[in-house]
Amino acid sequence: MATPSVEKPTYETIRTLPGDDVRQILWRYSDRYDLQMLVQSVRSVARGLVAHLVAEGARNTHEWTDRKNELLKAYDESGVSASFLEPEEGGFIAGPKNMVLALVAYELAWVDGGAATGALAGCLALSPIHERGTVEQKKHYMSLCAPPQPGEDRKPWRGSFCLTEPIPYVGVDTGMLNGKLRVAEWKDGEEPMLQVDKRGRFITNMGFANFVTAAVQSVDERIKGSCIVILEENDPGIFDRGTPTKKMVHQLSSTNDPIFSLKVPASRIVGGYTVKDGVIVPNFDHSEVIEAVFKRTRVTVALMTSAKLLSAIEPIIRYQRGRFRGAEQATPGTIRYDLGLQQREDALHRLVDIWAMGEASAALGFAAARCFDVLDPLEKEKNTILEEKGIRGGKSEMKFFKGVQKDAIDFLNLCAKPEEARANSTRFVELHENKLVQYAILDAVAGVLCPASKLWNTGKGNVLMREAVSLMGGYGITEDCPGFLGQKWMDSQLEATYEGPEAVQRRNLTVTMQNELFLKQFGNWIVEMRHIAAQKPGTGACALGTAMQLWLWTYKHLQHAKDPQGNKLYQSARQGVTFPMADALCWLLASRQQILDLIELEHRGPENPVVAEGLAGTVQFLTDLCHVQTARSVGEVGRICAELVHGFRRHPAWDEAGYKGCYAQDEMDLMEAFVPGLPACATDVVGLDGCHPDKAGPCANCEGLEPFQRLRARMDNCLTGAMLAKDRAAEALTKVMIPEALDYPQ
Repeated sequence: MATPSVEKPTYETIRTLPGDDVRQILWRYSDRYDLQMLVQSVRSVARGLVAHLVAEGARNTHEWTDRKNELLKAYDESGVSASFLEPEEGGFIAGPKNMVLALVAYELAWVDGGAATGALAGCLALSPIHERGTVEQKKHYMSLCAPPQPGEDRKPWRGSFCLTEPIPYVGVDTGMLNGKLRVAEWKDGEEPMLQVDKRGRFITNMGFANFVTAAVQSVDERIKGSCIVILEENDPGIFDRGTPTKKMVHQLSSTNDPIFSLKVPASRIVGGYTVKDGVIVPNFDHSEVIEAVFKRTRVTVALMTSAKLLSAIEPIIRYQRGRFRGAEQATPGTIRYDLGLQQREDALHRLVDIWAMGEASAALGFAAARCFDVLDPLEKEKNTILEEKGIRGGKSEMKFFKGVQKDAIDFLNLCAKPEEARANSTRFVELHENKLVQYAILDAVAGVLCPASKLWNTGKGNVLMREAVSLMGGYGITEDCPGFLGQKWMDSQLEATYEGPEAVQRRNLTVTMQNELFLKQFGNWIVEMRHIAAQKPGTGACALGTAMQLWLWTYKHLQHAKDPQGNKLYQSARQGVTFPMADALCWLLASRQQILDLIELEHRGPENPVVAEGLAGTVQFLTDLCHVQTARSVGEVGRICAELVHGFRRHPAWDEAGYKGCYAQDEMDLMEAFVPGLPACATDVVGLDGCHPDKAGPCANCEGLEPFQRLRARMDNCLTGAMLAKDRAAEALTKVMIPEALDYPQ
């Protein structure tokens, strides 16, 4: 009897690579015409001048050449230089700038990471002034850095940010500063003059900077602590730009090792100062300023690596399809001619992995940028409220926010209830309108998303960029590789160390992810994933929800678990515990945001005629990518959690204590008489002569870990269908249409 054939299900799939209309919905700026125009303007520079510079070999020199210097004018004319400024300062976009800078970084890094770094370094130099500067400092330096308006005859200032120390101490400890600050002159009734001595390492924009914001430490009893100080090129003393850093990457940014020995007025201290008992007391120490700066700017660097991953898709597809064209056996119309390497599953599956991670990392990075855009005005309102209440300083603010945190927990508990219950709750409305409550909740999330996106996007993205290069064969490591993939892979190595290497991000995460408000929201997100799984099971949301539950169980378990010596497992010194938990969390956050972006596209897509035409196929493909990435995330989380939960338990040995948990052979013989077959269920049986199974020792006792084991088994079962999704996505890659040629030169 013949076996009945099973018809292969038909479904729509993606027709073309996702364009701007799709991306605008995914990343939530479809209603921001100003951002859309900015993207087009920056793109013209990236795929024009920047691409030409790379193709011409401008990356082959460390010096800042006249040809590279053309980038500065292009940044001014395209709006990149003014993107950080408010309209009254010479900019053109009002309000928070996190999403603005994220899109600028993404578009420039699509072609070259060094160009993106150089363009954003000026914003980084201004960031200390923007975040903590006095009103006068902001007005003065922001206006100087604005590109000239029509009719103005001036050159805009360029800035540089100098934090790091020179070799051999580079990157050792940002809390221990090499820069020194002392009083140079202090006449009665006049402003103090300060002597600043500072050496820098790997300082971007230093080849042409007109001013520097530098971190310094007082070595004078008349100045308290540390601060950020503004140095100008015409200040009395030495403003030595130093020699160019011999980088192997990011050569389209100017990087030098400067030396400063300058005399500056005390008014250059960022944020101002007070004088108390004859001592200059900066209003902000350097760490307070850096914290405010880095908790935002790390996101833009994270997205630079995301752009690399997604920019690799088109060149790889083109290479794979054309791999055998020109050979005698590959004639037009044959599979070998049309598909090339895409005849083989391995090439397709590996490309699917790259695309899936690119989507997830971009989703996480842009979510963090949007989060800070909402947080920034709330933070300003928070500061105003605290100032009115006379609350200033870390301890008093922490004490005040204990009460706010209780209200925030109440609000999150109400958020977890059905919508009807919330609608009738005056308490919910009250807390929803409470700016301090909303700030505390959002700040807890932002504190996690920032280091998570920086750590995961650059760290894991760099690994996948190696995959992208390998899929190009030997072509991948040539200067003329389409899409400049070899250079992008090398660039991503540096991006993983920018604004603190991976250990710094992990350390940050281990602190912020313990915030009670974040953990409460994380619990609500598990429920959210369950709900999405019921509506769209193909996304892998069910498996993700279980993995999130497993992570949370593991986190709580580690809080009280101890090693065999009685030492607590979860503590700051046990980075072999805390760091892997931070890594696992990043996988979950990225997959969750990727799924949320997909839901947004499916919901908003029909509103756009361009997107609506092929929406079903686009949604199907991106759904499969979500499932693929979720499966990878679930696997990583399961591995990490299992290692931590089981790995710190001592394995029993074949000794007196170990034998106590084993059955004796005569006991098994007796049980067989009463319950036939029962001995077959025993794992460890010791013979009458003391012989035992040939293994390390009796099976480990998992008492107390039953909930973990059940969750782990359920999570593995939830992976059902993940490889089918990967097969569908791989097949879609053989059909998706790509342009005839890349839209920037080779």
